[in-house]
Amino acid sequence: MNDTPAAPKSVPRIPADQLHEYVRAIWEQAGSSPREAQLVADHLVTASLTGHDSHGVGMIPRYVASLREHELKLNAHASVVKDVGAVLTLDGGKGFGQVVAYEAMEQGIERARKLGVCAVALRNAHHIGRIGHWAEQCAKAGFVSFHFVNVAGDPLVAPFGGADRRIGTNPFCAAFPREGKAPLVLDFATSAVAYGKTRVAYNQGKPVPPGALIDHEGKPTVDPKVMMEPPFGALMPVGGQAGGHKGFGLAAMCEIFGGALSGGYTTHEDTLQKTSAIVNCMLSVIIDPAAFDAPDAQAEADAFVEWVKASPLAAGAERIYAPGEPERATRAQREANGVPVDPETWRQIREAALAAGLSLERTDSWAARLK
Repeated sequence: MNDTPAAPKSVPRIPADQLHEYVRAIWEQAGSSPREAQLVADHLVTASLTGHDSHGVGMIPRYVASLREHELKLNAHASVVKDVGAVLTLDGGKGFGQVVAYEAMEQGIERARKLGVCAVALRNAHHIGRIGHWAEQCAKAGFVSFHFVNVAGDPLVAPFGGADRRIGTNPFCAAFPREGKAPLVLDFATSAVAYGKTRVAYNQGKPVPPGALIDHEGKPTVDPKVMMEPPFGALMPVGGQAGGHKGFGLAAMCEIFGGALSGGYTTHEDTLQKTSAIVNCMLSVIIDPAAFDAPDAQAEADAFVEWVKASPLAAGAERIYAPGEPERATRAQREANGVPVDPETWRQIREAALAAGLSLERTDSWAARLK
């Protein structure tokens, strides 16, 4: 196998407002209500703005494929399965994750406002996207939150010590709101890189970082082709060969907390996904900071961040980032200069738009506007 992908292609930039309008038009044409199309566009474009291209507008082709396979259900809403006060269990009915997760967080926030805390289990949701989006929704309302997510039946990651894909990219996320300041937001896949980042690298003709992938023989590689073309390889857990037991351990708990405890399902032989659908289950704990006896929590958090950021910089480092700062810096840059969408990803989005029902004339008129 050749570990040297083709030379990178130029990446045009698209104004965020125009990209949002285009994404919204695709889903309205596909049959989404205006509100649903708005929420989906909000989420996908925000993910792209913050640098999470793996969970941004490049997901549209996969979503359209899932819709055409009758897996993704348009205009579905989160339904309450069980309500015991501080614990809510909701079913997403394979509705747009950008809708049902938003509704789950709304209900959890309202319950935490009354009771001080709420644990929300959401199962059977179509892809809920960038998990930081939901933590930010909680933080905007003034609440602390942490989230365990599994990617049910879609193994892409090798377990620590294993040589083939057995577990999902299972993200973990946590957020701490700060008065008058941006929240601290930690959001990461428990794989060395997100699967979507290998898709982006493949489309752009770029390698992935060393230690992130193994091929079908279990050998290390930097070629993202092993995730896109058979024979398939696997992602490595966070920490790689040396510390991958930690990433794998957290991934396993995300699988159990998100998939099993929610009443959804975990990944094993009987649940392997055979369609384009991405099914997520999520356990979220939402907490009102005022419920604790911690009047100095904000000051202590700020003091800690200042202390850490005052460390002398290591060789080659430009600055020390607090959780969430890299995404905010990327968002500011992309809001000013546009969202990069590589030509191959744009071709895939255009084909998906046509498959969703946008006319060739309308699609090409968008393409002309977005050059």
